[in-house]
Amino acid sequence: MPNYTTSYPPRKRPRPRRVNDGLLPAGRQRKQRKRGAQYLRHAPGLGGRSGRGSRRPRRNSRRPYAVIAVACAFLVFLASILWYANRGVDITLNGSTVSVRINSSIEGLIESQSLDLKPGRLLAVDDTVLDKTGGEPFAVTLNGNEVDLSQVASTQLSAGDEVTIESGADTYEPHQVQATEIAPTLTVKGSGAIQFVETWGVPGRQEVWTGEQSGITKDRGVVKEAVNSVVVAKNASPSGNRKLVALTFNNAPSARTTEILQVLADKGVKATFFVRGDNTAANAASVKAIVEAGHQIGSAGATAVDTTTLTGEDLRSQLSQGFDAIKQAGGGETALFRPSSNEFTAENWAAAMDLVGAVVTSNLNSGDWTLPGADTVVNTVVNGVSNGDIILLTDTDETAAQALEALPRIIDGLKAAGYELVTISDLIASDEDLAGKVPLSSVEMPEGASLPQVTKESGDSTSG
Repeated sequence: MPNYTTSYPPRKRPRPRRVNDGLLPAGRQRKQRKRGAQYLRHAPGLGGRSGRGSRRPRRNSRRPYAVIAVACAFLVFLASILWYANRGVDITLNGSTVSVRINSSIEGLIESQSLDLKPGRLLAVDDTVLDKTGGEPFAVTLNGNEVDLSQVASTQLSAGDEVTIESGADTYEPHQVQATEIAPTLTVKGSGAIQFVETWGVPGRQEVWTGEQSGITKDRGVVKEAVNSVVVAKNASPSGNRKLVALTFNNAPSARTTEILQVLADKGVKATFFVRGDNTAANAASVKAIVEAGHQIGSAGATAVDTTTLTGEDLRSQLSQGFDAIKQAGGGETALFRPSSNEFTAENWAAAMDLVGAVVTSNLNSGDWTLPGADTVVNTVVNGVSNGDIILLTDTDETAAQALEALPRIIDGLKAAGYELVTISDLIASDEDLAGKVPLSSVEMPEGASLPQVTKESGDSTSG
């Protein structure tokens, strides 16, 4: 029920009391209660005044909840950071998937997986055991790469890593080594007008060990097998239904090379000129003209010499001087060579395969160098040609007149038979088995390779 009180007249007439020492307007002064009237008494905290006419400011009841919310969000954020920094990731260990803490070290992985790793043995040079636990403690590979054991504590793992950890391998005692190199041999495969190195020879190794701890000397035999050289000889086989032949000229340039170039230009065909070093001095401009006309250049050596009679340094000198003469005359670099005898032996290859990218002989020799007459030359070529043939013609001062008479008729006859006349490069590129395998511009022996030795099994001389 409402709490009422009755006002009684005071003993003395009260004076109006000013609130806040008279600082409030007179209209807000407390009114005097009437005699005999009842008034509702306001309980403290329910909207009434407490004390004697003063008001207390209300407190913000939401502030503690905001502080708690911020603190909780910070704790969640901190927990997420800690989780991310210590999350688990899957790796492959010895072929099985395991979960590890991200950025765990290999050392930690070994401990967490309780791997049973046994050290290898320490062996004498004759394979007797010096110490059963003196070998490698264990072996580790990470993503296919061997890990140095001194790095297992610092090498961290990431998701998807492939790790192999195995027991330690046996190791040999420190020992002195007396090594003997095993030279590679040479094998010539096939026959044909295009010859090139298919496999480079790499030396093998034979060793004799003397143990520093045991004092034992042991012949370990062949510790590294030699990789033998392989030279392939093959004829071009144009792919598809294309009919291609290559016109080539030996012993260029001559005094009339530019006239031959004009015939080729008039007929719209390309050819390959094998330039001889001693002919470039008087006809250097012709070498450059051959290249500028879009034809291909190869070397015929430095001089007219039968390379099958040359060995060692004499052959290398003949080849180097021939290539240099072309470069100096403006013909650029080439590794294409044609021997004057149309033959390059296994011994020649073994002595100089690091200088020659390809040896190209011929399938069809016109015989024009014997000066049989233009009619004979034309008939020999047009009636004897086959698809993929390399045709041999001659560009010398002696044969030039005959060549200029026969060449237009040869070209017309080949075209009439459906043949396209191309360079050696284009002919090789048309053969799926040869394309990309025959280095014609330059050659470089791979690191670790060496020149081979010729044996009875090397094969006969290679020729067209």
